[in-house]
Amino acid sequence: MTNVALARFNMVEQQVRPWDVLDPQVLELMESMPREAFVPQAYQNVAYADIDIPIGHGEVMLAPKYVGRMLQALNLHKGDVALEVGCGTGYITALLAKACRDVYGVDIHQDFVDTAAKNLAALDLNNITLETGDASHGWDAHAPYDVVFISGSLPVLPETFQKSLNRGGRLVAIVGDTPVMEAVLITRIGINEWSQETLFETDIKSLENATKPQRFVF
Repeated sequence: MTNVALARFNMVEQQVRPWDVLDPQVLELMESMPREAFVPQAYQNVAYADIDIPIGHGEVMLAPKYVGRMLQALNLHKGDVALEVGCGTGYITALLAKACRDVYGVDIHQDFVDTAAKNLAALDLNNITLETGDASHGWDAHAPYDVVFISGSLPVLPETFQKSLNRGGRLVAIVGDTPVMEAVLITRIGINEWSQETLFETDIKSLENATKPQRFVF
């Protein structure tokens, strides 16, 4: 086993699995995906560390344990059509593409989209469409979706995201204000009915132009 393969194996066994990520599909996805291929050159030595890795514009690659937990909650299927908001360098996009039929990745930063496209092309993944735009309030261009993964945080989750799901569709997002935010799983269970489950607490930068909660002024 090479040093990189060993680092990836240890990431799964020592960071992801202890976080109650036991879905064999997710563990295999993360153990087979070369995370180092998506990490900026300056951070190559911590590609498999238990940290959020800066990628520019104040954004980060989420720590592996968060990614694993959110992917597991999505219960991915081969026929799924997935949307990722905030594709960054393309790591989560690639994981989704390995498990789903079609993936649409959107980012507000053109340089992220260009970097993600280059990284993904090197892995020969051909079921991904990358687009540049502001998806902080939803991205209905290819709706309805079976899966939505929002990679930045949102102070308030716009209803447009929930309404863009197929019945039975699943969405994961990190919602709330710093310093305490919650990763949530939302599942559409009817025409106007959704269930919500809290996965874990964290604190990451919000998507640009995200809706801010209304504050009461006395």
